[in-house]
Amino acid sequence: MISVLAIDDSRTIRELLRRALETAGMQVTTADDGVLGVSAFAGEAFDAVITDINMPNMDGFGVIEAIRAGDRNKRVPILVLTTETGPELRARARTAGATGWLTKPFDETALVSTLKRVTGTI
Repeated sequence: MISVLAIDDSRTIRELLRRALETAGMQVTTADDGVLGVSAFAGEAFDAVITDINMPNMDGFGVIEAIRAGDRNKRVPILVLTTETGPELRARARTAGATGWLTKPFDETALVSTLKRVTGTI
């Protein structure tokens, strides 16, 4: 079973992610912001991380950088899920260590397929 950490300050997005991924047979842990997400990541093993960019306390770039700089599972796939579409933001996320970029609103089938691909479970 794929274990996913979903970090987003929107309760609606967290619940949509939970429902879509659990329906696909994945285990989902959610966090309300980047600080809580990085803390959750440090305490548990995840197969993938989904993070928003614009969040209070720590943005998605901070999340990516913290995970990549950490000692624990720093090669975990990290997908950015955001309303942002700017090429400079995508480049910044890639440079920080993001694996992929998806835009909101997300397509459930594409999200599940992407997670399976980046975790090697397809």
